[in-house]
Amino acid sequence: MTISKRTAYIAILTMGIVSMLGDIVYESGRGITPDYLSFLGLSALTIGLVSGFGEFLGYAARLVTGKLADKSRAYWFFIFLGYGCILAIPLVGVSTSVELVIALILTERLGKALRSPSRDTVVSVISKSVGAGKAFGLHEAIDQIGAIIGPALFGVILLLTANNYSIAFELLIIPFILMIIALIFTYKKIGKKVDKNIEVEIKAANDKKTPLNRHFWLYCSAVFLNTLGLLPVALILLRGSMILQPIGAQWIIPFLYVIVQVVDVPMALVSGHLFDKIGLKILLLPFALSLLPVLAIAYGGLAGVIAACVLFGLVLGMQESIYRAAVSNLVSLNQRGTAYGVFNTVLGVGTLASGAIFGFLMDSGYSVLIWIGFSAVIQIVALLMLQKARNCPLT
Repeated sequence: MTISKRTAYIAILTMGIVSMLGDIVYESGRGITPDYLSFLGLSALTIGLVSGFGEFLGYAARLVTGKLADKSRAYWFFIFLGYGCILAIPLVGVSTSVELVIALILTERLGKALRSPSRDTVVSVISKSVGAGKAFGLHEAIDQIGAIIGPALFGVILLLTANNYSIAFELLIIPFILMIIALIFTYKKIGKKVDKNIEVEIKAANDKKTPLNRHFWLYCSAVFLNTLGLLPVALILLRGSMILQPIGAQWIIPFLYVIVQVVDVPMALVSGHLFDKIGLKILLLPFALSLLPVLAIAYGGLAGVIAACVLFGLVLGMQESIYRAAVSNLVSLNQRGTAYGVFNTVLGVGTLASGAIFGFLMDSGYSVLIWIGFSAVIQIVALLMLQKARNCPLT
C-alpha cells in the first residue's frame, strides 16, 4: 500500500507546521543560549560542553528511543512526548539558578531525542510517493521558517525590553501552546493512515531483522568525523557575543542565528532535489564546506562571525535534509527507527567532542591556525570515508 502524493504532501505540510511552531520556541532558546550562559558567568569551555552535551543527549538518546519506537511501533506516543518537552524553554524565564537553566536546556534536547526517530520514520514512510530527498527537504524548509521567525522575534523582544531575558523566554509559551494544538490536529488528520501504511510495509518485509549494513556504518563514521571537524554554531554565536555584549548590543545575537536559518531553508530544498537525482554524491559538498566556518572566524571581527553563520547555515541545511534522507536509502523500514537512532547518536558524539575541543581552543587562546589545521585534517579523512560509503548500490 502506497500513500498517494496528495496525502503525502498534506502529511509533510502538517508535520512541517508542527516542527515550525516547535522551532519558534526552541530555536529562540538555542540562538540566545550561548550569550545567556555567558551573561550568567560561564566560560567558553563550559558553554561548549553544555551545548555539546545537550546535542549529544539530543542525538545519543535516539539510539534508545529509536529502538523503543521500532519495537513498540508507538511512533506517535514518542512524537507527542518529545514535543511536550519543549515546554522547558519558556520555563527558563522563571528559573532561579544557572543549574536549573542548564537542566532545562538539557530537558529540551532530550525531548528532541524522544520525537526525532519516530518523526523521521513517519516522514520516510510518506516520502515514497514523492522521493525521500524532496520529502525531507520540504519538511526541513517548513521547519526552518520557525527557526527564522523565533530568534528574530526573540531579538525584537530583547530590544524592546532592554535585554530582559526573563520576559523574552516567558513569552515563548504562546507558540508552544499553538504547537500542541497543531500536533493534535495533525494526528487526527493523518495518524491512522500513516500507522496503517507502516504496518503494511513491515509485514511486506516479513519482519526480518537484518543487521545494519557495512555501507551504513561507513556513512555514520564519515558523518561523525564531519561533525567533529565542524565549528559548532554555539561557539560562533559566543564569538559574536564577545564582540557585541561589551557595547550592550546582545539583541543582535539572535539575528546572527537567524542568518543561519535563512541560509538553511533554500539549501535544504535544493540539496533534497539534487539528492533524489544523484544520491550520495551531493554529500561531498557539505563535507567540503564544513572547513570554512573556522576560516571565517579566523578572519576576525563581526564580519567574520556573519560569514561563519552563512557557511554554517549552508552545511546545516544539508545536514538536516540529505544527511537524514541518505539513511532511508541505506536501511530497510523495519530497522529504520533504530538506524536513525544510531545515526543521530553519531551526530551527538561528534557535536559533543567538537564543542569540547573548539571550546578548549577558544578559552586557551591557541592560534586560529591550530583550529584550521585540526578541522582540515578531520574533514579530509571524513571525505575519504564518505567516498567508501558512496559505493553502496542502493544510492
